[in-house]
Amino acid sequence: MTGTVPVGLDQVREVADAVLYEGYLLYPYRASAHKNRSRWQFGVLGPPSATPDSFAEEPGMAMQCLLAVPAEASGPAEVTVRLRFLQHQVREVRRRSEDGREIPVGELVVAGAPVLSWDEAVELEVDLGALPLTGGTDQLHTVPGGEETEPLDDEHGTRVGSLVRRREPLAVRVRTRTAWDDGFLRLSVSVENEHAGTAAGKDAAIRVSLIGTHLLLQARGARFVSLREPPDAAARAAARCVQRRCWPVLAGAKGSTDIVMGAPIILYDHPEIAEQSAGALFDSTEIDEILTLRVMTMTDREKAEARATDPRAREIIDRCDAMSPGDLQRLHGLLRDPHGPAPADPTGDARNAAPAAFDTGGAPWWDPAADAAVSPGSDSVLIDGVRVAQGSLVRVRPARRADAQDLFFDGQVARVTAVLSDVDGGVHVALVLVDDPAADLHDWYGRYFYFAPDELEPLPDGDPGEHHTEPPEFRKENPSCDPSV
Repeated sequence: MTGTVPVGLDQVREVADAVLYEGYLLYPYRASAHKNRSRWQFGVLGPPSATPDSFAEEPGMAMQCLLAVPAEASGPAEVTVRLRFLQHQVREVRRRSEDGREIPVGELVVAGAPVLSWDEAVELEVDLGALPLTGGTDQLHTVPGGEETEPLDDEHGTRVGSLVRRREPLAVRVRTRTAWDDGFLRLSVSVENEHAGTAAGKDAAIRVSLIGTHLLLQARGARFVSLREPPDAAARAAARCVQRRCWPVLAGAKGSTDIVMGAPIILYDHPEIAEQSAGALFDSTEIDEILTLRVMTMTDREKAEARATDPRAREIIDRCDAMSPGDLQRLHGLLRDPHGPAPADPTGDARNAAPAAFDTGGAPWWDPAADAAVSPGSDSVLIDGVRVAQGSLVRVRPARRADAQDLFFDGQVARVTAVLSDVDGGVHVALVLVDDPAADLHDWYGRYFYFAPDELEPLPDGDPGEHHTEPPEFRKENPSCDPSV
């Protein structure tokens, strides 16, 4: 067991660490926050013998990936497998009483600073070594538990308590097997929590769980095949790969095929951390700028509690407090022109080419002046050869990610209020429903419904009343509105 990553995997570590700590601690990064009293992480492998009231996660995860093994390889092909996860660690604060006994407490002020009881975690990495791509392997690894005590002394050097950290022992089994499929080698890797004891209750279960579990695989003498965008020759074999709570993607530098990350969340091939990000915030579904600004609005007391909650929370608070105006400006990111020419990718793969930066002429990216050529009120889009612009009548045919409200609009006639384009090149048509009694009011304060062009059917110009259509469900429930009654 080691905490180092071999040469070739160092570029993957930053993304792997983001996966490892995703949800570890959420804003406002304080122990008192209700959402931080439970683990919200992915890749949690719970104990197999947990009682129903523990609400433990499943004990296993498994993934399958494909490798292309050249016939002219100079040596035997092999894959190095590394399993990474967090081991739960209880940090308990104990206050020293007058009779010398120590009593567990939630908080203790030491030398003017709060010290809190909290559940931490320890990074672990299991190196299974280089495995031959023949047959299968079965390895059981144990992780020892432990307990350490740190004395707490006040500003006068008087013992006022102690800090006790405890970890439960863990056992994890990793199996691999291989099989040929359409000329490609399918590698299966499964991970199982094999904790022997019974975990009764939620706290007991999480203490013997593997947290943030993921895999790093590095091939030698073979190359991994993308399962997200497989070549035609591997498409059928890729479709037969089965994933269970773990999804493999190509990792490392763009164009490389020697490393795969098996993550508990679905990622794109060659995932990267945004270059504008100043550091981890443990919530990759949020925008760094928003979280940073939120941290900066916290009171001194709230920041003190966050710093006392976890050393990693302290890093976040200190980093946000130290940000300069220039650092904050970088968090705005970079607006790219979806229509501009893309620079060539050194690997030759057009899919990896980055779009050119969009020149806003010095205007902030959120300012409409950044692209004066855009005019939602006069822009138009062609639908079935018909020009649709502000004032056009269309019939709504929801199709993309349609929800219950969208489906209610099916067949309804609407008036176009604007045609807009987003920074990714997508076109969105803003509408108000003709039969909506509040249509004029919605138009007045800009409350529109948005649909894609392929969800709309152009209608001839004319009186909206000519195209008036009540939904069948409405006529059924209101027969007085049905002209046939």
